[in-house]
Parts: sequence; C-alpha cells; structure tokens
Amino acid sequence: MDDLDPELLELARSARTVTVLSGAGMSAESGVPTFRDAGTGLWARWSPEELATPEAWDADPELVWSWYLWRARQVRRLRPNAGHRAIARWAERARVHVVTQNVDDLHERAGSTVLAHLHGSLFAFRCSVCDAPFPDRLVTGLSARTGRERSPGPEEPARERPPACRACGGPVRPAVVWFGELLPEGAMDRAASAVAAADLVLVVGTSGLVQPAASLPLLAAGRGTPVVEVNPEDTALTPHADRTVRAGSAEALPRLLAPPDDRPAVRPTGADR
Repeated sequence: MDDLDPELLELARSARTVTVLSGAGMSAESGVPTFRDAGTGLWARWSPEELATPEAWDADPELVWSWYLWRARQVRRLRPNAGHRAIARWAERARVHVVTQNVDDLHERAGSTVLAHLHGSLFAFRCSVCDAPFPDRLVTGLSARTGRERSPGPEEPARERPPACRACGGPVRPAVVWFGELLPEGAMDRAASAVAAADLVLVVGTSGLVQPAASLPLLAAGRGTPVVEVNPEDTALTPHADRTVRAGSAEALPRLLAPPDDRPAVRPTGADR
C-alpha cells in the first residue's frame, strides 16, 4: 500500500462523528469465509436455497440449525483483525457508529459497540413460531472462545436438533436475515440516522451491491458528507467515494486511524516535495 495522502489522514483525524459501514471483506481478513468467494465461499458446498431461506427451515430445520451453529462455532475460533481493533481505538477520540452487514461478532470482540447488524447475527436467536428471544448462553457449545487464529476447518456440521422456545415450545432459529426476509426491525433506520449525522463515512470491505445497505454511502454522498472507501478492488461504490484506499482493512485502518503522534511519517507528494 502506498503512503496515505496527508489530506486523507487529516480528514480522519479531524472527524468528530463517524459512521463505519463494514462488509464481508473485513471479516474475510480474519478468516471468515464469504458467500461469493469462488471455490472457498460457504456456498461452494451448500446452496443458499438449501440453507438460507424460510422454505429451507420449514423443510429441514435440523439441517439449517446445525449448519448455522457450525458457522457460529467456527467464527468463535477466529480473532478480530487489526482493522477491527483500529476502529475500536478510534472511538476513544471520536464518536464512532459501527453498522455492519456481517453476522459475526468480531467488531464487538475488538471492543466496538455495533449500532446495527443489518443482516442479523450468528449469536442471536429467536423462536421461529412466536419470535421470543432465546439466550445464547443456552445454546450448547457456543460460548467457548478458543482464541486460536486459524481458518475454519472443512469438517461437516454434525446434525443437532434446534432447542425449544421456553415460551411456546417452538423450534429456535438463528436471528439472521434469510433470503426473502426483512431486515431486523429498526436496523436500517438507525443506520440511516447515523449516516445522516456523520461528518465522515468510512466504507470497509463491501461490494456495494447488496441492498438496502448499498444505499447508505449514497445517502452520505448526496448530503455532501465525505465518503472514504477502503477496499483492495474497485466496487460499485468507487465512483461515488470522495477518496479510496486500495488495501485491506487490516493493513489500511491502523495507519489511517492511528492518533497523529502514532502515525509514520508520510512521504511528501506533489507540491510538498
């Protein structure tokens, strides 16, 4: 990664109210497989039609429950990366709202408070019949966090029966957003309000294709709020971003978000030479 533009560093340093929009690319740097990675994505072995729809749940709740519980356990083996930790430290000197499309808990384990999980969470559960929440501590084998920094293993998820709701006895499901379902109540409203109140919007590791999350940076751009994109590749958002950093979050964010006294010297460019 080239040295960061001094004006970009100043933009991050001076921001007082910030909204961070994170996507799958950020978690992928911690080893969490994405859905779209050819050959390595989670859907390379199972199709979304089999596992991520209400119809799949109705057809075989045990299979769907087992697969999501397996995913949650795999994520718990992983650690937040340097990008997650940099965002958490940023909140010590600015008001930082984190809005994520990711269903893992890596932001929280790095020390951030997440304003909205737009697509739900692997670590939240509710009854599939009456919608009553189900405490995660009651999910067998979920609480262990080994701290081992490695990619999830290839083993098949063992079949397990969903626990029963304590209110009505119905089967408990993961509180993730399946295809064809609405976002969690209030999540998009909280995210849009945070974007509207921000003086800087940082978009990290997202393709800019998944709606309605993809509309949030455009809301900021329409208001004249600076939008900074951190992504190794061009995305659908790139034409609308004020500045881009072509690197992964673990590399870029510690440098971009470090307090001024901790930043390495920036190589002069242009008229500063």
